[in-house]
Amino acid sequence: MTTPAMDQARAVADAVLYEGYLLYPYRASSAKNKVRWQWGVLMPPAYAEQDTGEYAWSRSELLAEPDDDAALHVRLRFLQLQLRTVQVDGRPVPSATVAGTEYTSFEEAVEQEIDAVVRFDDLLGADVSVPFGVAGGEDVEAIDDTVRLIRTRLPLIGTMTLRVDPLSGPFGGHRLALRVHNTSPAEDSTRDDALRHALIGAHTLLWLSGGTFISLLEPPEWAKVAVGECVSERAWPVLVGDDDQRDTVLCSPIILYDHPKIAEQSAGNLFDGTEIDEILTLRTMTLTDEEKRQARATDSKAAELIDRVDNLPPELLDRLHGTLRYLRSVTGEPEPERPSATEPPDVPWWDPGADASMSPETDSVLINGVPVAKGSRVRLRPAKRADAHDMFVAGRIAVVQAVLLDVDDEWHLAVTIEDDLGADLYAAHGRYRYFGTDEVEPL
Repeated sequence: MTTPAMDQARAVADAVLYEGYLLYPYRASSAKNKVRWQWGVLMPPAYAEQDTGEYAWSRSELLAEPDDDAALHVRLRFLQLQLRTVQVDGRPVPSATVAGTEYTSFEEAVEQEIDAVVRFDDLLGADVSVPFGVAGGEDVEAIDDTVRLIRTRLPLIGTMTLRVDPLSGPFGGHRLALRVHNTSPAEDSTRDDALRHALIGAHTLLWLSGGTFISLLEPPEWAKVAVGECVSERAWPVLVGDDDQRDTVLCSPIILYDHPKIAEQSAGNLFDGTEIDEILTLRTMTLTDEEKRQARATDSKAAELIDRVDNLPPELLDRLHGTLRYLRSVTGEPEPERPSATEPPDVPWWDPGADASMSPETDSVLINGVPVAKGSRVRLRPAKRADAHDMFVAGRIAVVQAVLLDVDDEWHLAVTIEDDLGADLYAAHGRYRYFGTDEVEPL
């Protein structure tokens, strides 16, 4: 089962699969690398039932409009934990060095894929279960006469359950439900032990050979009620492939937009959760030779990463920095006109100073009939959409430092807290808190 859309989906899914696989600075000795495997983890039932906050199953619901005789292709992908143990003369040790190369005992992972194909009509009104299993095993790699690497995996079993129900109403369409359940038997009480029986980074790719899926983010008007009734837990369905493609879906353990893509500037996977390529690449470059040696000994993927960063051409590093994108290219609005060649070149067209009609330090905005400008005192009333940092200052009095208008023609106030001893310092450095006009009460 391969299509251009599936290939694109696989690239995105690989980034999801390895989110948090190995965190910077990529060494086994790092404290945060002792708490890995955070995304899409489906634990064995015995552990999940201990009220641990982790689960043995995920569920995805989405809408489809199949053609006659359409087939649904399902690909479940996940990582299987593998323990790598260094042995010297048959005894396990934390690490060993042979011919100048260090080997470290650590956890690795093996990619696993489960494929299934079912006729869409066979799923109508019925739960169809597809059991799957992944064998355990042990591999031995001899480094020299006395040093061995022992890699061990435990078997995994589970089921994928599929069901289709027609939508009520005159517009047609069907609701597709997919449940992935880890049923591996295990009595382990610790998370580290339970992870050996877990499906890690679990996600599914769905391809409809005949028909289309409906976006859950931007559904047509007739499907909005049905979309609102879809329930997905620990797996978020999004369309993948080209922007106009609707026959392929990724059920991801992290929330994505439709048609996600890997940025062309990215030179390779950096594994760290919510990674930012440029800063992680630069930080990796600052590792000492000793730290890089430890990282290479930790994991083969870390070794590949270190080698890639060390040999990254300057032009590829430059590509990571300063890419401008316009929201108007998404919304369809025309791009702002560039100034003519006769205009002064010292003020770039994208600089806020290029618009002489805007003056954040002298502009004012009416709030509840009161003009508010720089120097005005307001009481903060953060809206429900505010984050925790804003909620901490609810009810406090602030001083307006600037009045700003964003690209969506929404007014915002840059403020400092009146009784904050560091307010002058923040203002001197241009470090403000920002609130909408509906989040302040003029005094």
